[in-house]
Amino acid sequence: MSPFKWKVALFDLDGVVFDTEPQYTVFWGEECRRYHPEQPGLEQTIKGQTLTQIFERYFSDVAEEHAAIVERLNAYEAQMYYDYVPGFYDFITSIRSEGVKTAVVTSSNQAKMQSVYRQRPEFQSLFDAILTSEDFTESKPSPDCYLKGAARFGATPSECVVFEDSFNGLKSGRAAGMYVFGLSTTNSAEAIAPLADEVIGDYLRM
Repeated sequence: MSPFKWKVALFDLDGVVFDTEPQYTVFWGEECRRYHPEQPGLEQTIKGQTLTQIFERYFSDVAEEHAAIVERLNAYEAQMYYDYVPGFYDFITSIRSEGVKTAVVTSSNQAKMQSVYRQRPEFQSLFDAILTSEDFTESKPSPDCYLKGAARFGATPSECVVFEDSFNGLKSGRAAGMYVFGLSTTNSAEAIAPLADEVIGDYLRM
C-alpha cells in the first residue's frame, strides 16, 4: 500500500516509535518475580497489555500493592532511554512532507509522555496529534482509540493506516477497519502475521 495514498498514519508508541519493549520486560520481570515467583516468564505473557489489564488479569490478588507498582513504574519510565525503531525518524519525516497527517495513539499516560518530551524534545513536532490513555474510555483491543484518532482529522477508517506491535493493538487496528502494519519488534513475525495486512521489522525499507 503506497504511503502517499494515506490520509492519516496512526502509531502506537512502545515497540513502534520507540524500541522500549526490552526495557519493559526487565521492569515487569522484576515485578513478576516479586509478586508471582511461582509463574516464571510471566513478563513475556503480559507484553503489549495496558497497565489496567495487567493489574486486573495478573495482579488482582495484590491490589494493595498497585500504588507502589505504579510509583516504581513512573520512576523507571523517567530514566528509560527512548531510542527510535530503526528508520522511524526518516520515514515519518518523509510521509509528513507528502501531506500525510500523523498521530500517536498510545495507552501510555501523560506522566510517561513528559519523560519522553524531556528526552526527545523534537518528538512533538513529528506528530499532528498525540492521544494518550486519558483520551480513551476503552483500552485496546477495542477500536475506540484508533477511531478517535481518525476522527481527530475527519478521516474515515479506509483513509488511515495503523502501525502496531502488540496483539491487542493489532486487533484494535483491525477492529477499527484500518490497514494494519505489524512490527515484529515485540512478537515474532509469524505470530503477528494473522493480525496484520503487512509485517515489517523496522522502517528501513518502507
